[in-house]
Amino acid sequence: MPISAAARTLLKAPLLALCAVVAMTAAAQAHGVTAGGLEIIHPHILAPNPMAKSAAGYMAIANEGGTADRLIGVEVPLVPRAELHVTELGADGVARMQHVESIEIPAGETLLLERGGLHIMLMGLSAPFEEGQMLPGTLIFEQAGRVAVEFSVDPADGADHSAMGH
Repeated sequence: MPISAAARTLLKAPLLALCAVVAMTAAAQAHGVTAGGLEIIHPHILAPNPMAKSAAGYMAIANEGGTADRLIGVEVPLVPRAELHVTELGADGVARMQHVESIEIPAGETLLLERGGLHIMLMGLSAPFEEGQMLPGTLIFEQAGRVAVEFSVDPADGADHSAMGH
């Protein structure tokens, strides 16, 4: 079957097309807050299954300041319990979530809270979150203090975080 001229053009520049889509998507979804030397970049939750009792929050935290800071807590008023967690792979190859008391953000570095690593665990969900919804929250830092954020509920990726051994 012959390929159209438009299709040939796209095939010649797939990387350029991909970069354009990524840039548009990132610009449409990016949001954040700055507090002192900290920049909280795109705090978000992947839309959980409507019956899920827990969900995970992710973001990047850039520390442009001259001293380290620590994330020591999180509050999300619409959720009964929010904790800092890390995913650890056991010797048996099974991923387990562990509560952590704090997360250090070294000076001059960007820390990622992401799937498979450090994250915020939201537990005791009683109502579903809708894609596009914004959830108010507060990140609590040792130095920067209380920082108000909004978690965007981003499209689900198919993972059921509530079944991951909490």
